[in-house]
Amino acid sequence: MTAFERYGVAVPEILLPKDVDLRRWAVIACDQYTQDRAYWQTAAEIAGGSPSTLNVIFPEAFLADADRDERIARIQQTMRRYLADGVFAPAQEAFMYLERRTAYGRVRRGLMLAVDLDAYEWRPFSTALIRATEATVPERIPPRMKIRTGAPLELPHIMLLADDPDDALVGKTGGLAKAAPPVYDGDLQQDSGHLTGWAVRGEEAFAHVGRALEAIAKKGTDKDGNTFLFAVGDGNHSLATAKAVWDEHKKTLRAQGKTDAEISASPVRYALVEVVNIYDAGLTFEPIHRVVFNADAADLTAFLCRKLGGTAQTVEDAAALARLVGDPAARGARFGFIATEAGKPVYRLLQTAITDLAIAALQPALDEYLAAHQAAGIEIDYIHGADETVQLGSKDGQLGILLPPIAKDSFFATIRGRGPLPRKSFSMGEASEKRFYVEARRLFPL
Repeated sequence: MTAFERYGVAVPEILLPKDVDLRRWAVIACDQYTQDRAYWQTAAEIAGGSPSTLNVIFPEAFLADADRDERIARIQQTMRRYLADGVFAPAQEAFMYLERRTAYGRVRRGLMLAVDLDAYEWRPFSTALIRATEATVPERIPPRMKIRTGAPLELPHIMLLADDPDDALVGKTGGLAKAAPPVYDGDLQQDSGHLTGWAVRGEEAFAHVGRALEAIAKKGTDKDGNTFLFAVGDGNHSLATAKAVWDEHKKTLRAQGKTDAEISASPVRYALVEVVNIYDAGLTFEPIHRVVFNADAADLTAFLCRKLGGTAQTVEDAAALARLVGDPAARGARFGFIATEAGKPVYRLLQTAITDLAIAALQPALDEYLAAHQAAGIEIDYIHGADETVQLGSKDGQLGILLPPIAKDSFFATIRGRGPLPRKSFSMGEASEKRFYVEARRLFPL
């Protein structure tokens, strides 16, 4: 067993297109802008007829459309065509160090590597090396399995977090990588900032990564010998889907009489991810807000105020509401409600005595209300960004709910102690700061 294998890590063979034009090639994670089809139409217009990751991913804004199966077939056909037509340069066996400058002036640094899906578990209170941070909804996995199963390529938007105060794994590895020119560098579409990537290869760099993993593992090992190496930051359901596909593929390989060595060597065993240090100055933890549709906003607001306790007050505008909800000096969890009354938007702040994470109290209350009003066609969506939440909440029959931010310093301890948070609890950055698809890796054989 190599030093990397011990920690569920492998050096991936990364595929990049020839002459990378990031503005056309790269698109944002598929689970963003789920209520904004115009965003994805603009992405298509920018790509034009050029090769683009937009053509090999499935934006979740369209996941419920009637042509889902036909779209999945087109995606996999396009993957095969890109491979056959020489869109990609020869694969590079390397990690990738990334620097992402966002539209907010932040620079987030990451390290791309492959992780062993046998070292990951999404179920609560797992002791696996790689653990979920939010509740996984099993019903969301099968539709996503259709996209990955049989796909000749994977393109990742999964981001893992490392508890690395010394910044050895990402930051210091980046220092080594930047001795050579970047392999790509360019602006991202739709005002999403700038992205630069450097290959990480060679004996010195690999030895450093091994030592950094060892240090993080040592820090993350409890008294029972269980090591918590990485926490899933973004893409929890994508990683859970990858594991489910691998579990099924293992059964197929065994039925075909493959040896243990042949099964272990399968590319499907791994997932390409980006690792980010939780203490990275460019990484912000943003709450994922809620919008409830087809709801009696006044009734739902009153219900939540009763369930959560505390006192509610009306504030003058959306900016004031967002500022008060996110006040780092506030004691007790705060929630913001946006609704329309008599044709005008109304903004209410609920101040509570809740000392646990706000979402841990809110989501069970929302689930209770939604379960009691299913006949009314009530629905919920999870929104990245306060502005979009305010916009959606300001429409008749809808209620926007703003949540306060989540602290970094107690994040790993919270997951270790109480297990995954409720689904869609937090987001790493604003919507436009999400990971863009750039790198690819071979998955199933052609």
